[in-house]
Amino acid sequence: MSQIAELPPATTDRNQLLHDLEALSEVDLIVIGGGASGLGVALDARLRGLSVLLLESHDFAGGTSSRATKLVHGGVRYLAQGDIGLVREALHERRALLNNAPHLAQPLAFVMPAYRPWQVPFYGAGLKIYDALAGSASLGRTEWLGRARTRAQLPGVNPAGLYGGVKYWDGQFDDARLALTLARTAAALGALLLNYCPVVDVLHHSGRVSGVRWRDTLDAGGREGTVRARCVINATGVWVDDLRRLDDAARGQATTPMVAPSQGVHLVVDRSFMPAAEALLVPRTRDGRVLFAVPWLGHLILGTTDTPRDSVAREPLALPEEVKFILNESAHVLARAPRAEDVLSIWVGLRPLVRPAHEEEGGTKAISREHTVQVSPSGLVTVTGGKWTTYRSMAEDVLRHCQDSGLVPALPPCRTAGFSLLGAPPPGAPATRLTEPPGLHAYGTEAAAVQALPGAGRALGLGLTEAMVRHAARCEYARTVEDVLARRHRMLFLHAEKAIQAAPAVARILAEETGSDGDPAAFLSLAEQYRRVPA
Repeated sequence: MSQIAELPPATTDRNQLLHDLEALSEVDLIVIGGGASGLGVALDARLRGLSVLLLESHDFAGGTSSRATKLVHGGVRYLAQGDIGLVREALHERRALLNNAPHLAQPLAFVMPAYRPWQVPFYGAGLKIYDALAGSASLGRTEWLGRARTRAQLPGVNPAGLYGGVKYWDGQFDDARLALTLARTAAALGALLLNYCPVVDVLHHSGRVSGVRWRDTLDAGGREGTVRARCVINATGVWVDDLRRLDDAARGQATTPMVAPSQGVHLVVDRSFMPAAEALLVPRTRDGRVLFAVPWLGHLILGTTDTPRDSVAREPLALPEEVKFILNESAHVLARAPRAEDVLSIWVGLRPLVRPAHEEEGGTKAISREHTVQVSPSGLVTVTGGKWTTYRSMAEDVLRHCQDSGLVPALPPCRTAGFSLLGAPPPGAPATRLTEPPGLHAYGTEAAAVQALPGAGRALGLGLTEAMVRHAARCEYARTVEDVLARRHRMLFLHAEKAIQAAPAVARILAEETGSDGDPAAFLSLAEQYRRVPA
C-alpha cells in the first residue's frame, strides 16, 4: 500500500493560495466542486501526473458530502431492489476506503431486530448473499441471533414481541473529515485547491470548453480571474445543472435537468437511548423506507428519510412529517422512545439522484443510486449521482471518460485503490472506534502535531480544544466558525446547543490565526436551525 506520510502538508494560507491561483494560467484539469466526487477526481488525477486545480464555491464537503448517514456500505436496500452490480462494486470499494483511512472509516456491526417469526430466516438468507457478493472484501460473517443475544447486542431495543435478529457487517465513517483529508492529500501531492472560490462562468474557445472564471468570496475586494484548462469537470452534486446551463447557453442550447434531488433527514439523540456498540437497522418500515439507529461519535443518529424536493437550498429544512416519521418508527424498535425535545441536533442532506429517462412509480426510492458521467458536445464533463462509498471508483470512471473523449492524454493506471490518505496510521495500529466521543484520534498520525499547538489543554466542549481550532485554521482550510464546528469538528451535527456555546471562543481563535473572526453571527443563525425541531 502506498503511503503519503513522508510528504509535508501543503500550505493552506489564504493569501498564498490566492497568489498561486492568480499566477496560474493553464492546467490539465479543473475540477469544480469540493465534495466527495470532485475531491476523489482531484486526488486520482494528481496521482496520475495531471496538473489539477479544484475550486469550491463554499467549504469542502459543505453540502451533501457532510450530511450522509455516516455509513460505508454496499447497500442492503439496493440488494433488495436487485441492483447487484451496484452492491458488488460498493462492497469492494468499502474495503478500499476502510484500508486507506482507518482513523476515519471503520467496520461496524449492524443488527436487524425481528418482530415476526419469518424475518430472521428471510433477512438472514438475503444477508448471506450480501456476504457472498463481498467475497474476500467481507468485514465479517452474517449471524442469526436469538432473542437473548439480540437484546444483549442492542441494549435499548424494544423487547415486546422480539423474536431474535440478524447481525451483519458494514462500515461507518466521518464524512466531512474524510473529504477534508482527500483535499489535503491532493494538495500535498501538488494540486491547488481553494474553498470559497466559486466558478462564475465557463469559458469557451471555438465552441469548446476552455477554462473558467473564478471569484474569491472571502476577500472584500472581490479578487477574480480566469484559468484555462484542457478539461473541466463539473462535480457540483445537486447543483450540476446550474453549470450545465452555463455551458449549454454558450451553445444556444436548452438544458435538460440531470438531477432529481431527494432529501434525507437525520436526528441526533443521546447515546443512552441505545447504548450499543452495534447499529440497528429496520430494512423496511411501514411505508417501505429504511430506519437506522447508528452510534456515532458518542451519540446516536436516527434516520433517514427519502423525500423528493424541487429546490436545492444549501441549508435544506426538515419537514414536520419527516421528523414525525423518524420518531414514530424509532418508537417501535426502541424501549425508550425519543421525543422531539430529546433531539440534540437535526440536519438534512440532499442526494443528487440521477433523473431517470422516464418517470417511474415509487418516488426517489425507486431511482437508482448509480452515478452518471456525461460529456457535453463542448467537452464539459459532468458527474453526479452515486454515493460516498463509491467515490473512488466514480473518480476513476470520470477520468476514463476524459481519456476516451480525448480531453486528457493517455494516463497511467489508477493508484487510489491502495493509497493511504494523509494521517492514516499504519496497518494493524490500534484505533479508537468511531462510536466513541470525538477526540485527538480523528487526526491519526497528525495527533502529536495538533497536541503541540497552543491551547491543547483548553477544552471547548465535546473533545474540541483550542489547539484543534488553530490546526483547523493553519492546516485544514478553515475560514469560518461554521467550518470549524460543522466539519473540522462535528459539534454542530452532534449537539447544536453546545456548538452555540463554543462559537465565541472559536471566533476569537480564528481572529488570532487568520485576522477574521469567521462570522460568528452567521453561524449562530445556522445553529438555531440545527437546534430547532419542526413541529
